[in-house]
Amino acid sequence: QVRLVESGGGLVQPGGSLRLSCAASGSIRSINAMGWYRQAVGKQRELVATITSGGTTTYADSVKGRFTISRDNAKNTGYLQMSRLKPEDETVYYCNADVISYSGSGYRQLNYWGQGTQVTVSS
Repeated sequence: QVRLVESGGGLVQPGGSLRLSCAASGSIRSINAMGWYRQAVGKQRELVATITSGGTTTYADSVKGRFTISRDNAKNTGYLQMSRLKPEDETVYYCNADVISYSGSGYRQLNYWGQGTQVTVSS
């Protein structure tokens, strides 16, 4: 069973920084794309940033220049460095990953979500 666990959320003042982590565990062979999403109450989940296994990144226009996605393939961990945070960045952030894992009858790729971590931007 594969699990994604986010950490690093919390309270930060406007203009401040936070670093989110997403640690994958289980019978993992490799991880393809990883991404970070966020979802405010009553709104659709939106893409924040993605990164391929080779390191190619994409960002939502709203976070370009402020957020940086990265990963450590050896640790099966992804990161989201968030800088110059704004009140509108406040919400729950979710990690997502396409994981190739061993299922008992062979390897397969499945998509997984973390449980989410709250980011609060307030003075």
